[in-house]
Amino acid sequence: MDERAGYRALVERLFALKPRGRSLGIDRMRPFAAALGHPERKVPVLHVAGTNGKGSVAAMLEAILRSAGWRVGLYTSPHLVHLGERVQVNRERLTEEEIMAFARELGPVAERIAREKGDELRPSFFEWMTAMAFLQFERQRCDVAVVEVGLGGEFDGTNIVDPELSVITSIGLDHCEWLGDSIEGIARAKAGIIKPGRPVVMGRIPAEAERVVRETAEQRGARCVSVREVFGEESEAYPRSALAGVYQRWNAGTAVLAARTLGERWRIDEAAVAKGLAGVAWAGRWEKREVGGRTVILDASHNPEGAETLAVNLAALRKESGRAPIIVCGVLGKERARPLMDAICRQAAAIHLVEPREVRAVPAEELRSLVAREFAGPVTVDEVSRIFPGGNRCEVGQTGDVVVVTGSIYLLGEVIARLEQAASSEAR
Repeated sequence: MDERAGYRALVERLFALKPRGRSLGIDRMRPFAAALGHPERKVPVLHVAGTNGKGSVAAMLEAILRSAGWRVGLYTSPHLVHLGERVQVNRERLTEEEIMAFARELGPVAERIAREKGDELRPSFFEWMTAMAFLQFERQRCDVAVVEVGLGGEFDGTNIVDPELSVITSIGLDHCEWLGDSIEGIARAKAGIIKPGRPVVMGRIPAEAERVVRETAEQRGARCVSVREVFGEESEAYPRSALAGVYQRWNAGTAVLAARTLGERWRIDEAAVAKGLAGVAWAGRWEKREVGGRTVILDASHNPEGAETLAVNLAALRKESGRAPIIVCGVLGKERARPLMDAICRQAAAIHLVEPREVRAVPAEELRSLVAREFAGPVTVDEVSRIFPGGNRCEVGQTGDVVVVTGSIYLLGEVIARLEQAASSEAR
């Protein structure tokens, strides 16, 4: 087996490491981290949770810290194209060779845990990647690491850290099957990342969620600050960044407040903040590309809160351009599809429905059934490979049109992978 094939086989084995039994992520991560010498304790951490915006806020914080002169680790999920995107040091992603080396190191440790403590404590895919992140940050001598929560907060595998500060970016109804079906319940799960005596920064979150977060912070002796206290309610009062979209102004405010809350030790002045926000990059968040004479916008809007934001952005886009965009959409989970389709139908000129390559993808024909009766434009069941066939081509719309690709982040990953392949082919 050649090296490339060996890497692909390894990735498949990693993804197959599903959680077993009733144990939660943090239960599996604790013995794993202990067996590895607790690498999560070797580098200061900023811990970021939230329903939406946590990846963007994490990227902004990383950029601000790096602009201040620090060597910064970044751990996020999921990835778009390359598995190594999840673990970065100064925005250099984990290489395939490094992933394979870590797998050889971690495999015997994981097997020993399963043998000695029971199979339900065998580390799953997420715990493997989390362990790789902490080890990489330690070995690459990072000054600080920005760590995004995978799911929820309290029971997430990343919650073994004792962070410099905790950040909760937003709270909405998502992953209800795991986190509960109320805003208060989800807020309680996410507030689980708050640690005794460590400050917590809140983004724009609902009043009922804010009450839960503040109560948790008070119980744990953690100072709690909110972007509303500093920047108010109007988006125009919030900082700008290189990331487009109204919601990114709110995310920028959260990142700036977090940076200011870190204190004098980190030497983050306003110049570093401005430079970081101006240079931040985060793919798939209202990201514009020119493809085949069209403006293609890639935007992950995969839950009800995201759908609300998408509706605002689509309305602004339509007002700005003077015409409705063409929408390409694919979603995981029918409960997420309904609000997304509602937002799309209000603004689209035409809709192309696709199925991301993921077992939880909603069938395109089922998505078609959610299209509003009053929608007058064409609706097409389509395929990503036809819409983006390679060679920097886009096969929907006409030259000058705007095409918005939205829904699952896995769909965006497929599209970006095809565009990367096109760019690579042209370079050769």
